[in-house]
Amino acid sequence: MTTPGEEAPVTSDFVRSYVITGGRRLPSADELSLHTLVTIAPDRTLPLGAGPEVRAIWELCAGGYLSVAEVAAHLSLPVGVARLLLTDLFEQGHLLRRAEPPRAQHVDRATLEKVLHGLESLIG
Repeated sequence: MTTPGEEAPVTSDFVRSYVITGGRRLPSADELSLHTLVTIAPDRTLPLGAGPEVRAIWELCAGGYLSVAEVAAHLSLPVGVARLLLTDLFEQGHLLRRAEPPRAQHVDRATLEKVLHGLESLIG
């Protein structure tokens, strides 16, 4: 609770998406998929005048690669809004992105059983 004359802290829960994005059109899912991995480019500094969401993305992605979906979830932002902010950072040269990891290949049952038996013989 706040006392009279004191303002409540503003979080993204109270800020509409169009305010965060400046009313711009959200990018399509083809431009930056949910599984695309992103991180901050080396030797980059936070852009001047960066908003709180961009600052939060910067701190989060400075630790290594995260997927677009993870960034949105950690920041409690709609995926489209996170995608737009990440696209802005990429276009400004602040962000590196990697294609989503390839799907796992199917391994036949016999190979999996050999691995299982090998592990069982090591363990006990």
